[in-house]
Amino acid sequence: MKIISFNVNGIRAIAKKNFFEDVKLMNADIICLQETKASIEQVKETVAEELSDYFIYANQAVKKGYSGTAIFSKTEPISVVADMGIEEHDQEGRVLAAEFEDFYVVTVYVPNSKNDLSRLDYRQKWDADFLAYLKELEKKKPVIACGDFNVAHKEIDLARPKANYNKSAGFTQKEIDGMDNFTQNGFVDIFRSQHPDEVKYSWWSYRGGARERNVGWRIDYFLVSESLQDKVKKSTIENDILGSDHCPVGIEMS
Repeated sequence: MKIISFNVNGIRAIAKKNFFEDVKLMNADIICLQETKASIEQVKETVAEELSDYFIYANQAVKKGYSGTAIFSKTEPISVVADMGIEEHDQEGRVLAAEFEDFYVVTVYVPNSKNDLSRLDYRQKWDADFLAYLKELEKKKPVIACGDFNVAHKEIDLARPKANYNKSAGFTQKEIDGMDNFTQNGFVDIFRSQHPDEVKYSWWSYRGGARERNVGWRIDYFLVSESLQDKVKKSTIENDILGSDHCPVGIEMS
């Protein structure tokens, strides 16, 4: 089984590029998207014809054209549930969970702390509540959480750690502590577990030719329940797939 996660930075925008060709190339069983920037109906309308072999599910923000997540699956899930059940966090369509026979797949678009770090306190609360939500799911069966976590966990995960530490959203100690809480409470950052020393990024600023120069950040993750760790045979970051300021990340399971 192959699962792909991709922050598409607008499903309607990327659909006009090579998105559908890339999806066919990747040939994933489950595709998790973040930042769809579309309503549930708009997501379905955009992909229905090209991705007719997938069951299509989406979540939307209250604010139009903002945030949003989606799951496309070749196998029909047992159930699909949107949001965490916490009103404060459930206004932006950031969480969508699909239950399958052996595990849950959760796609997440974690809030950005903003350039001036004005949302950092909220972000800390989000991280704690999202971890508690995943642990609650895990009581029933193992969890695969994937998406844009908006944090570079270690210095190896961004091109310029010293310049950004405690100055830039995504590399403050509070955000790093948030990711530590996931990895210290039964969730494995599977790419880093399998590639401890590999420098690879999943997001690049649109400014200053950052992608061409590979001045990037690894902020897109698969966090899997420890009980699934040995079942993940491969973990990838698909740097050659364009169309967004992020690239897809993926796992293959036996």
